[in-house]
Amino acid sequence: MSQRQVIVADDHPLFREALALALERALGGAEIIQAGNMAELELASREHDHADLVLLDLHMPGVQGFSALIYLRAHHPELPVCVISANNNPVVIQRAMDHGAAAFIHKSAPVSEIREVLDTVLAGDIWQPRDGDPAQATSVDELETAERIGELTPQQFRVLMMVAEGLLNKQIAYELDISEATVKAHMTAILRKLGVTNRTQAVLLAQRLAVEPPEAGRGDFPS
Repeated sequence: MSQRQVIVADDHPLFREALALALERALGGAEIIQAGNMAELELASREHDHADLVLLDLHMPGVQGFSALIYLRAHHPELPVCVISANNNPVVIQRAMDHGAAAFIHKSAPVSEIREVLDTVLAGDIWQPRDGDPAQATSVDELETAERIGELTPQQFRVLMMVAEGLLNKQIAYELDISEATVKAHMTAILRKLGVTNRTQAVLLAQRLAVEPPEAGRGDFPS
């Protein structure tokens, strides 16, 4: 069997390193690619397009809630995404599954449980979290928003996330090393694809994907 490749996307370096070490042992020397923000995750998913799966934290810089999960499912549909989060809200868990997650793992889960989940996902199956609540199905409006955002190109996605963070065209142009005219062209395409008429409406759509932070802490280290 070839060496497994797993992308770990989490903005907390200590947790990310601990999880990476635990996964290397649990998966028999798997290659672990780390990403601390959306830009690094996007690059990792492009450069390692044959990776076996992604472990994704919901609270990362450069994204709105479930937008990173939606991006990965739209642009890398063959790549299973396991959400790993300190949030144990059944509604959040169900939303993650409805948006295409292959599993939902709590950050306090022991390595033995994480290994069981990953074995299930690597076998091509979905791990149904026991805390999910199918009765709390994600709204049709949110699912339609996710579908529209999934139609954005990678660059349009970046621009939308920056707009949602409150950046102006000039700032976006500087961050992406493109002209303001190009930013405006992207915005025109974004508004058309999202079916809205202005930036404010686009931001409100993106915010539908928001996730409330967990009530206490960011979770424990894998043990």
